[in-house]
Amino acid sequence: MFKRHGLLFAALLMLSACQPLTRMKEESIISAVGMASISAQQGATQEDKETRAMRASKVDAYKELSEQVYGLRISSRASVNDQSLGRDSTQGAVDGIIRGAEVVASYKVGDSYVTELELNLDTMQKMKRYGESQQVPTNNSIIF
Repeated sequence: MFKRHGLLFAALLMLSACQPLTRMKEESIISAVGMASISAQQGATQEDKETRAMRASKVDAYKELSEQVYGLRISSRASVNDQSLGRDSTQGAVDGIIRGAEVVASYKVGDSYVTELELNLDTMQKMKRYGESQQVPTNNSIIF
């Protein structure tokens, strides 16, 4: 009897393990977390490095939101020469406009700065009606 219940429990456990790790909330709110190392930042003082890490973690969180909303474009190339794998490269890119995201939290964890964002997809859709978006210049001299 115990063996049968144990097998049933194991089967249910395995089936539940196949469920997705993340689910979109019913109210159309998605969230993202961005991180950046403080010590890897350039700056004359520790405060400068922390400020830069804070900003970098926010950009990373926006990138995560963009990947969730628009997906991630993957480009991969591989070459074979004399039946041997030669050069193999994979690149990922995301491109999109995020409007209406809110910073939920921004804090330091060890040598990292963390930013948590939330985005209401319904609000983002409404905000699209308020104006056109312009492409950001790619001039390397522009620093945020």
